Amino acid sequence: MERMLTREETGDWVAGSKKANAQLFSELDVLLQALERFFTPANFTGSGEDLTSRNFYEELVTARDGILRILGILEVIIPESRKNAYWFQKYAETKLTTARSRDAFRESLYRQNSPEKGLYLLYDSFINLKGVLSDLLGSTGISYMGFMNMGNLISKEIRENNFFNPFARSPNPEFDTISNPEISDIVKSLKQKEVKKYVSVMYLYLFRLLRFMSFMDIDTQRAVALHSSLLIVLLLKYEIASLQAHIEKAVKKIKDPGLEDLLGSLSYQFAMESRRVYIQELRDIHHQDAVFARGKIENSQGILRNLTEQSIVHLAKFFRPGADGEEIFPNFVTRFQQSLKLREDIGALHRFLVLLEASTVSGRERGKVFESLRSYMVYFESFTFRMLRHDDYEEFERFFTMFNGMESGLVQGQGFEKIVEMIRQFRVFLETVLIQIGNRAELRDHPLDGRAVEELVRKHL
Repeated sequence: MERMLTREETGDWVAGSKKANAQLFSELDVLLQALERFFTPANFTGSGEDLTSRNFYEELVTARDGILRILGILEVIIPESRKNAYWFQKYAETKLTTARSRDAFRESLYRQNSPEKGLYLLYDSFINLKGVLSDLLGSTGISYMGFMNMGNLISKEIRENNFFNPFARSPNPEFDTISNPEISDIVKSLKQKEVKKYVSVMYLYLFRLLRFMSFMDIDTQRAVALHSSLLIVLLLKYEIASLQAHIEKAVKKIKDPGLEDLLGSLSYQFAMESRRVYIQELRDIHHQDAVFARGKIENSQGILRNLTEQSIVHLAKFFRPGADGEEIFPNFVTRFQQSLKLREDIGALHRFLVLLEASTVSGRERGKVFESLRSYMVYFESFTFRMLRHDDYEEFERFFTMFNGMESGLVQGQGFEKIVEMIRQFRVFLETVLIQIGNRAELRDHPLDGRAVEELVRKHL
């Protein structure tokens, strides 16, 4: 719960509200960026259809819900007495009889000579935008040009705000800091000026990504929260591009081969995981049901959060080999632990396929394995998909989609012979993947734990 403002703070109520509601102002900064970027064609997640013939209704619903969340924040950070004064002025405006009086009122509102005026103008603009969007969504079809025109109006309102334009400074020192004391200490200890300069900014970008992701709420069932989270994960695409541009510049300036290799590796990993998130996970996200969309957004957040935390820790270990990821992030999972878990989960999936293929199994027993495998695949999609390599993802997704589309009776009768070849091919593919994972440097001296795999299978049988 946000605390009440003190009497001393009401003199400069915006400054007082910023102290009382720091997290909400930070979230406002993120959502304003996310909403403005949302209307960029590069953010469209469709499968390449002609934009001019596409219906942008669902995308506009997402934008509307982002606006509702922004208004919800503004309703909290503007004190009740100030909101009442604003609404009284709006009411009085409708009663003013002369054009000169109305002009004076509007000029006072639009003159951005204080943070208070900037916040009022933002509030006023988004109330009006909400009304327009509600009317537009009364239609069943939204054209590409109609969607883009709305985006232009929103962009204008955000970028022309003198005090709350989130693009005025990036990173923004008001919100973007190296929040971890150990990382901050590592940066301060760097002796080479050029290295310190580029590494400190890189850390700002990385912690900025974590700040953005901290405002993604995917546990709730509310559509406003889900769509606001989608806006944020799409915004991360631009932030990652900015990080990669900074890394590219740093590699040219830093004369340390080891650090150059590390930065190049991190940039490559961000490129690969970005493709995975924005081309694979979020493909056609606006045309999926809420449960499926929530799972994809959660996976995307997990992939990007894990990569960001891993990057922060790897960079810290380069300068301070004894740095401990678990001390930097309480829930940090090492690459070794991730590889171990991925191999065990794929090993269990492989074991299920072996059981399903077994010629000695009766149709009834096969039906039981089939249903158990489906249950296991729900777990695998929820927790393990995000750990897959980009190059393996599509093969897994293709098989899961086909398998989940089958009727259980198919595996119990004569029809099973029609699908056994597909199951066999995927099993062979899994064997190749298991060999590749086993060849990872962190697993070379750690063979697959057969007992852990069998226990996992038994848990789902």
